[in-house]
Amino acid sequence: MGRSFFHLHLVSDSTGETLLAVSRAASAQYQGISAIEHIYPLVRNSNQLDRVLQEIDQTPGLVLYTLVDRSIADRLEIACRESGCPCLSVLEPVHTLFQSYLGIATTPRPGAQHMLNAEYFRRIDALNFTMLHDDGQLTDGIDQADVILVGVSRTSKTPTSIYLANRGIKTANVPMVPGIPLPDLLKTLTRPLIVGLVASPERIVQIRQNRLLSLNAADDDSAYVDKSSVAEEIAQSRRIFERNNWPVIDVGRRSIEETAAAILDLYKQHRLAMIAQ
Repeated sequence: MGRSFFHLHLVSDSTGETLLAVSRAASAQYQGISAIEHIYPLVRNSNQLDRVLQEIDQTPGLVLYTLVDRSIADRLEIACRESGCPCLSVLEPVHTLFQSYLGIATTPRPGAQHMLNAEYFRRIDALNFTMLHDDGQLTDGIDQADVILVGVSRTSKTPTSIYLANRGIKTANVPMVPGIPLPDLLKTLTRPLIVGLVASPERIVQIRQNRLLSLNAADDDSAYVDKSSVAEEIAQSRRIFERNNWPVIDVGRRSIEETAAAILDLYKQHRLAMIAQ
């Protein structure tokens, strides 16, 4: 059976990240159906909306929006109603619930969640730290990390680190290389949460083979992709994690987001334990 497609128009007066997250979470629940995404960020005046309406007219489909300017939102809804395209304000039900509970009206501000406040600069600081301490490049200052990820090659250390940094978590990652011991410093650190990442040998071999192919450097005889060698790497890493009492996360069947969510939960517990000491 072939895959079905539909046009999905995402109209935002900000970056569109909220719409992307919500729509992709919903789309993932429908097997065999994929959205052709049309993303329109920073739509804040009538001229910008005119171009959006023209494309919606050319490729009708589902329309989701986050627009705080009521006049622009009304124009979009009227146009969609006339063309027969279902249209929904993603945030309006949430705002209604907030307003009902808090008893106050909203103060419309396009892109308010992206204001250059202390939280924004904390994320930038975390990202800078994470890039400097990627793949064991820099050990100086690693004690200032919030989280340190340790694992063999291809256990998603770097993308997970960057995702956590975007959540404001200073993250370093240290690779485990056969024959090279981990830095002694890791055994003495108490401030950072140190997490071991693992996956099945089969999964690691598959990812490594794809990596070598992308580099035009495939070598079936290499220990890097030899299943028994990889299995020993994983086993050795697990022994080290257990010896140091580091929590372990199997990333084999998790997305980066799911791995990061598990780490954030561990980090919250770690912070509470540190405070209690």
